Amino acid sequence: MTRLRVACVGTGFIAGQHLRALSGMTDVEIVAVADTQPERAEQVASSYDARSYDDGLTLLETEELDAVWLCVPPFAHGALEAAVIARGLPFFVEKPLALDLPTAQGIADRLAGSGLTTAVGYHWRHLDVVERARELLAGTPAQLVTGYWWDRTPRVPWWPRREYSGGQVVEQTTHIFDLARHLAGEVETVTAAERAAPDGVEDVPTASSSLLRFVSGAVGSISSARVLGGRHRVALHVVADGLVIEVSERGLTDHELHVGTADGVEVLRSEQDPIAAEDREFVDVLLGRAPRTRVPYSEALRSHALACAADRSAWEGTPVRPTDGRA
Repeated sequence: MTRLRVACVGTGFIAGQHLRALSGMTDVEIVAVADTQPERAEQVASSYDARSYDDGLTLLETEELDAVWLCVPPFAHGALEAAVIARGLPFFVEKPLALDLPTAQGIADRLAGSGLTTAVGYHWRHLDVVERARELLAGTPAQLVTGYWWDRTPRVPWWPRREYSGGQVVEQTTHIFDLARHLAGEVETVTAAERAAPDGVEDVPTASSSLLRFVSGAVGSISSARVLGGRHRVALHVVADGLVIEVSERGLTDHELHVGTADGVEVLRSEQDPIAAEDREFVDVLLGRAPRTRVPYSEALRSHALACAADRSAWEGTPVRPTDGRA
């Protein structure tokens, strides 16, 4: 196989980033896209000489594919993955894995023993500055971790309702929880609190904060807010012995690493496209050019479980111990 026949379910912003990356690969052919908004599906499909569908399940039943990208809102996960797994198709899925933990765990159970290649869109792990941060912390374990996702409320109608998005912690700040795990290790317990939305129309909290205790003994906090006029801070700080590291994101292709030591602060900037990097890796694994994906479904499930634990702790008012992915 030298050219993969692929499809994408979903044609929103993040799907557009993946489709753009895939369209530039000579070993990939985009044959179909699907979206519940038929006009948008047709418009996007025409850009890639692909076929359009108004339902992802119909696309999966109709097309002969080598792989599929699932770029759908949190509430749309479950049946799509079940259909993909039943067909034996490798798949890339955007975060979050699902609206909640049980749905994602059910997908993981279906995947177990299937041998299917999977990848999940925790794109920070594909950045050179994150790799450098991990190298610096390899011999100097984290002691304090502080993360932020301070932003505006996304302008899509489903987002402000928990029953559709899962909330900011699950839908956005999951990136920060994943990076915290990647740089500082697994979390033993999480204790969280949230500020409820002021009206009855929206029920996604306007702000939340989580206190983390890592298995290593490190401690930390990760906070979220959605009441600003635009993105203010999306970042993670890690303090180790004689070292402080900050990884921040201003945009999908605008990341910085600040490395602070007794000698001052070094700033490394990255203009990599991590979306393109994770897509390239997935394609290379499918074509036998790379051994494995960095974030398979089983690994992403741990980060999803941590974000869900933080969300659960806030609305239950009790500490929660994240598990290996099971509720």
